Amino acid sequence: MELYLDLHSQPCRSVFLFAKAVGIPFEFKHVDLSTGQQHSEEFGKLSIVRKVPVMKDGSFVLTESTAILKYMVQKHSSSVADHWFPADLQQRARVNEYLSWQHMNLRAHGSKVFLLRAFFPLIMGSEVPKEKMDAAVEDLNQSLKLLEEKFLQNKPFIIGDKISLADLVAIVEIMQPVGTGMDVFAGRPKLIAWRDRVKKAIGEKLFDEGHEVIMKVGSMPQKMQNSSELEMLKPKFRKLFN
Repeated sequence: MELYLDLHSQPCRSVFLFAKAVGIPFEFKHVDLSTGQQHSEEFGKLSIVRKVPVMKDGSFVLTESTAILKYMVQKHSSSVADHWFPADLQQRARVNEYLSWQHMNLRAHGSKVFLLRAFFPLIMGSEVPKEKMDAAVEDLNQSLKLLEEKFLQNKPFIIGDKISLADLVAIVEIMQPVGTGMDVFAGRPKLIAWRDRVKKAIGEKLFDEGHEVIMKVGSMPQKMQNSSELEMLKPKFRKLFN
């Protein structure tokens, strides 16, 4: 199995961490987003979507992180613990409920805060307007509140006593704005305790390995400063930021 990844990407980190945590062997194929490697002719032959992660298992190619995660669970069901994606109908539905919700909520809002903090000054040539940042942070805070009140409640993990794909996907999204120096856990003891349980369940050393590059994300905008990838992204970012 080959996994095409850039660990600056939250979905890539979820796939990487899961495969490592449960011992699924794979070959790491680095796709450097900062240089636009996903737009290369070679990568386009692999995936017309031109996004990471991509999984290649023999001749079978699969895109979309949640689809890849579920595929790996089901292919390796004899060795992957049931709690990651339970066979029980209602428990599995709870995992799917979170995975369906997060795209337009925690993922969307955490990503926007990340882009504003990490890339807005480089692309727009000015500091982020306070009202724009305040609105983005407010949306992120609302998603974090829903994560705590709807999905976690008083449970150790999202579906109960053990970690699942839902927790893994949630934590990588939360760590994205953290990588820019924003402490989203401040004043949230429930979320802090959950984060620590997730880190322990994955393995703290592996967790830190998976997040090493995002915790050094400050160097990424400088790396992209004169790249063709940045020029390609500017129109999209300006549309988003305006």
